[in-house]
Amino acid sequence: MGQLFSDTSKNEDNRDLESSFTKYFKKIKTENKILSQETIHLIEFHLKKGNIQGANSVINDALKNIDNIPINIAVTGESGGGKSSFINALRRVGPEDQGAAKEGVTETTMMRTPYKHPKIQTLTFWDLPGIGTMNFPPKDYLEKVKFQEYDFFIIVSATRFTKLELDLAKAIRFMKKNYYFVRTKVDIDLQNEKESKPRTFDREKTLQQIRNYCVNTFTQNNMNAPQIFLISNKHLSDYDFPVLMDTLIKDLSNQKRHNFMLSLPNITEAVIDRKHKSMQQHIWLEAFKAGLLAAIPVVGILTNEVEKLKVKLNHYRVLFGVDDVSLEVIAKDSQVPVEQLKKIIKSPFLLETKKEETLGEMLLKYLEIFASIRGGPLASGLYFRKTFYLEFLFLDTVTEDAKVLLRETYSKI
Repeated sequence: MGQLFSDTSKNEDNRDLESSFTKYFKKIKTENKILSQETIHLIEFHLKKGNIQGANSVINDALKNIDNIPINIAVTGESGGGKSSFINALRRVGPEDQGAAKEGVTETTMMRTPYKHPKIQTLTFWDLPGIGTMNFPPKDYLEKVKFQEYDFFIIVSATRFTKLELDLAKAIRFMKKNYYFVRTKVDIDLQNEKESKPRTFDREKTLQQIRNYCVNTFTQNNMNAPQIFLISNKHLSDYDFPVLMDTLIKDLSNQKRHNFMLSLPNITEAVIDRKHKSMQQHIWLEAFKAGLLAAIPVVGILTNEVEKLKVKLNHYRVLFGVDDVSLEVIAKDSQVPVEQLKKIIKSPFLLETKKEETLGEMLLKYLEIFASIRGGPLASGLYFRKTFYLEFLFLDTVTEDAKVLLRETYSKI
């Protein structure tokens, strides 16, 4: 009889685990999920069968893959088209920063040049020589630049796309890779048009003319025009840059989506929210994995966990651009004193303690406040270590800090 009740209880626990896991990922849009549907189904299968070790193993492997899988993006186009400044914009570095791609330099190299993202080490942008500089047919060009290593190609131009670049796009498609056409320097075109026609200038009409000019190039070469992304490397929140980023995220595989999303510059609150949702999934999976194997809840917060939480908070501050180094850069760019920026954000002071309390005691107080405000993403009736609730608190705080800094600096423009 005792065994019967034990088995019944165990089956109910397994159903609770499966239900909680399914409910969590069901509410996340497909284009935002960091796990593939195949992986989600496999975890659900193990949970349904009561194979806790199997579910834990799949989640563990998926998280390792998400954290370590390389992302390689090829950027090509003729010299002067804005390739280097585009790469620098995506890497969130200025043209004079150490390791920046050289801007405004006539292209003479025949070699591809890698530029790692300073915060996401698995992400590399490859500056490829323009196809016109190598005098190779598109297929041979792709072999020379090792096309198979890239997740996709971005073809950049500041004027109109050449026939060679259109032929290159055909070859890329034939080799079953994605490509994206990016028309840069539209801010300069708009400014020139405004200066030459101050009375009749129409911003939207001019942008449409630029787009039509690009589309006609494809039509003249008997090609269906793809989506053309009009951008300014200096003003990323304007024009089509956010649309381009959304498209790249959607087209990337689930496991590569997470780190690419975290690499994006904080150009809009929508981008910051999207990064928050992606990081939230990662923390939830870590918590769920840890909870699967937890035998006895731990009361309080252990000393080694406090140190790990410090590291986590600093990591989130770096990812969301609210760390001390990022604040210095923001202060310089927006001409706002760094001390003024520090006064309007909260994350740098989250781990400051009063004399009469330990850091562990203060963190437990945070837990009580956090629980009273919201159930949290882990409110599923399952056991999770208290530290994961604190990670969500840290994530929420750095997210709000990033938005506050964006509003503050935007108001100074």
